[in-house]
Amino acid sequence: MPAKLSKFIVETANCKDYVHPWVNSCVMAQVGLGLHALQESLRVYSTVYILTLLMRGKTPSKNDILRTILGILQSTAFLSWSALTYPAFICLLRRILGHFNILTVSFLPAFLSSLSAILIERPSRRPLLCLYVANIATETLFRMGVWRGYFKEIPYANVGIFAASMATLLYFFRSKSSKQDSIFKIIKLMVGPYENPDYVETRRLSPEPSTSKHEDNPFSDKISSRIKLNTSLNLLQKSLKTYRNLINWIKCSGKHRTCPHPYSCSSFILGGSIKLFSIGLCIQLGLKLAFQVKQLLSKPGVLKAELCKKDNFNLALFLGGFSGIYRLLSCLLRRTFNKNSKMHAIPAGLLASVAFLMFPNNTIALYVMWKALQLSWNKGVENRIVPEVKWFVIFLYCFSTAVLFHAAIIEPQNLRASYWKFLLSLSGGRVAAMARVPLDPFGLESSKYVEEVMTKTKTPRNFNFSF
Repeated sequence: MPAKLSKFIVETANCKDYVHPWVNSCVMAQVGLGLHALQESLRVYSTVYILTLLMRGKTPSKNDILRTILGILQSTAFLSWSALTYPAFICLLRRILGHFNILTVSFLPAFLSSLSAILIERPSRRPLLCLYVANIATETLFRMGVWRGYFKEIPYANVGIFAASMATLLYFFRSKSSKQDSIFKIIKLMVGPYENPDYVETRRLSPEPSTSKHEDNPFSDKISSRIKLNTSLNLLQKSLKTYRNLINWIKCSGKHRTCPHPYSCSSFILGGSIKLFSIGLCIQLGLKLAFQVKQLLSKPGVLKAELCKKDNFNLALFLGGFSGIYRLLSCLLRRTFNKNSKMHAIPAGLLASVAFLMFPNNTIALYVMWKALQLSWNKGVENRIVPEVKWFVIFLYCFSTAVLFHAAIIEPQNLRASYWKFLLSLSGGRVAAMARVPLDPFGLESSKYVEEVMTKTKTPRNFNFSF
């Protein structure tokens, strides 16, 4: 249990003692941070926007290139302005009030700087930014509560959050409602397009695909004409024929009349599981190779050992298991109740989320939670059950960012390590160089815990600022 807040106001410290001990002038400190943040923001957003443009898979037009350049400049201005105005508001509030207090050392300045910055960013990007910081802020607030002893950590809480949120999202996916949100593209990939009512309506107007056990293989004639009569090639021909017959047998093994998928239930379940397992495995291995490329180039012999580690299969088992269990239960529920109902998404989604135990990631759990809350609120506004709150996205973004900046300065032990490193990179190390000793009268032992965080994250103690 940490010490209670012993003091609300600190009158002895000035701006140089706390905000910018490396330089005397408040203006020089703000300009230096702003210029470094400008460089870092330009690097980050150039990478993000260019990758997004390339992932579209087609040759960009002049308009696409122009929009990309303007997007990079606008997002860079947003992030660098947020960094520039953060210390400016700290120093300004110190001059107005004549002292620092628990709110003005970080929380309130971060809220004001975020408010002035988010208005620069494109409105279409604001919900994405809000979702990102709200995700991390939720985890930070929970850690702060646990650290203070207000409540205890709940085992597998992230699995429960994920299960309830996914059941809600799957219910919306199987409902006749707008599915413009990007989360539905992910759900469509995981559970297949056949659960969507739009697909069911389209299926009624188009003929069923052939499920004949004697379905011809389009490559059979080419294979037969090219394969010579020798032992090895005959074996290959027989293997291909056996594989074709097996696939046809699985496709023709039967399905219930209420099932919307084109082939058998077995094909629907196995096909989805294998596909998602493969995608998860490729993602996990790709990320591991990307992050360890230097080590693998210097020591190629460790490649086999790295690829065969058990944790490489965690994401694959989660994705494949979730898809398989959900599809299996959906088909069983249709057979049991003799109808296809959107209500089936709730029990199927809850039970399929057991697979999340293989990859219990807090970021994923909180992401789907906030998405479920967002879509539920939008649905309530659409049905006039709850009021529409204008500027709520902006307020939530500013509040969440203020929580994160408060934690980074006053109680960094409760901040996610990845976000600490992001702030460290954006500020050029200034977030670590800000003095915490003047804040110790608050009773939260900020100077002690920032040293622990710096050691844990391998943060340098000495910084040479270019500006």
